[in-house]
Amino acid sequence: MRETLFNWLQPRINGARCLDLYAGSGALGLEALSRGAAAVVFVEQQRAASMALERLLRSWQASAWTVRCEPARQFLAARPTALMPPFDIVFLDPPYDAVELPQTSSALERGWLNAGSRIYLEHARSAALPTLPAGWHELRAGTAGEVGYHLFESTHPAP
Repeated sequence: MRETLFNWLQPRINGARCLDLYAGSGALGLEALSRGAAAVVFVEQQRAASMALERLLRSWQASAWTVRCEPARQFLAARPTALMPPFDIVFLDPPYDAVELPQTSSALERGWLNAGSRIYLEHARSAALPTLPAGWHELRAGTAGEVGYHLFESTHPAP
């Protein structure tokens, strides 16, 4: 799935500002950095996972990254600023039993996305895709095993 995703994103990844929400191990954000993303913000609420991710990024001597140890909804409750501007690519890979995906996607629409941003979303294949913002248009989709994955484009510009 990751190879497919980054093939989809290849024309946009170089120089992009990325958000890896629900980062876990940070695999998607790390891949984005390795493929030329300008900056990646990792948001992971589990302290052990966020600390491991920071250690890995330091060992890589990676630049232009931030790890935030907080729940996704808390991170998104803030507003974008000059120090934390909107994103070009967002990776949404929440735990499959999480029920907050509709709220998370709505919160992203409150200034966190540039017009034309790409949003990658994973969910349990057996579960229906939740209601998403009207400004998100599906570009690609697929399944692999128990996972459904989708790539959306946001047509709403950040304020």
